Amino acid sequence: MPVSTSSSAPAPLVDWLFLDLNSFFASVEQQMRPELRGKPVAVVPVDTDATCAIAASQEAKKFGIKTGTNIGEARRRCPELITVMAGHDVYVEFHHQVITEVERHFPVHVICSIDEMACKLDEPRRPLPAAVDLAQRIKRGLRERVGECITCSVGLAPNRFLAKVASDMQKPDGLVALLAEELPGRLLELELRDLCGIGRRMEPRLHACGIRTMQDLWEAERETLHRAWGGVGGDRFWHALHGGPSEDDPPAQHRTLGHSHVLAPELRTPPEAGIVARRLLLKAASRLRRMEYRATYLHLSVRTEDGPRCEAQAKFEPACDSIVLARVLAELWQRVMQQARWQRVKKVSVTLMGLEAESRPQQLDLFTSGTEEASRERREHLSRVLDEINQKRGRDSVVIGFTPDTVRTFSGTKIAFTRIPDREEFQE
Repeated sequence: MPVSTSSSAPAPLVDWLFLDLNSFFASVEQQMRPELRGKPVAVVPVDTDATCAIAASQEAKKFGIKTGTNIGEARRRCPELITVMAGHDVYVEFHHQVITEVERHFPVHVICSIDEMACKLDEPRRPLPAAVDLAQRIKRGLRERVGECITCSVGLAPNRFLAKVASDMQKPDGLVALLAEELPGRLLELELRDLCGIGRRMEPRLHACGIRTMQDLWEAERETLHRAWGGVGGDRFWHALHGGPSEDDPPAQHRTLGHSHVLAPELRTPPEAGIVARRLLLKAASRLRRMEYRATYLHLSVRTEDGPRCEAQAKFEPACDSIVLARVLAELWQRVMQQARWQRVKKVSVTLMGLEAESRPQQLDLFTSGTEEASRERREHLSRVLDEINQKRGRDSVVIGFTPDTVRTFSGTKIAFTRIPDREEFQE
């Protein structure tokens, strides 16, 4: 917990508040379904013991069940385990409710993931007592206005990296401050792998540099970490670890946009796999239009059941309408399946690349007629009308081409570690 500041000495200062929601997906399920409260719950992508947990409740974590735990193994550890199918649209709704509540107390500076966000504190809230008061008000607000099951751990520190570290040090429902004047302090209680940025691949590289403990890491020279990371990433890590100010995040730049899917056995024949590829493309195209971009490349990749990966890509004039993109995909599908010798397909990936903002002036071809330009505008308008219908009437109310129910069931939006879907994506 934060240190006491009851003396007359000036209060220590912190610059960042980092909020980490506890067992978020499982907590949302328990909030929505009171019968799950107080019970071990695992959130799963499919209803089978062969899958892995994508989230576990606090009660399940006591049995060693966590993200990535095989459900069959989890049931052996905890026979009373309850599995629930993931409801990604509900999690996104709760995510926005959490943001709204936090911003009743203080603006959110950066959304780090579906269950993590950070606030850069202003001068009145930098003194530790004021920061602690803010954290406690946010915690209380989440319980009262979002749900009694929605708890969070909060870290306070001189930079965002250390604030995240602090948020991990006391779970669930923790509140920890790491003060610049006390470093390394409680950091020495941690293992290397407890720090964000040190995973199973980085740890051996640190060992090779003679770094095996947090004490070693703290005492290491900047140049040593530069060598371990193989570049400026090590310099940035050293800077953050020692309490240096956080660098502002660069504005997001969308360079690619796409979707991939591992096919169920009944969808692995080339004709059915081709329909899956088209559905993935149409979903990506709808996102492209909503984000007001056009693409100039389409990349298609398939992996067959026997293992070989086959791929092809095509370049075209900037486009965002589904009709043109579907035509390009059809050509690429023939090329890729010829490489694959029309074997059964295990995985399909479709990626739109070379994105350009729609506001960017378009360089028209000298030989492009007015009729062709009008045709492009009509196709884009038609595609946007289809998007509007699906947003109002539900996903796949209107689609281009035949889409079997077996394909429609998988194409819902999922939450990824690096990206939070917009609400609209659940209808695309």
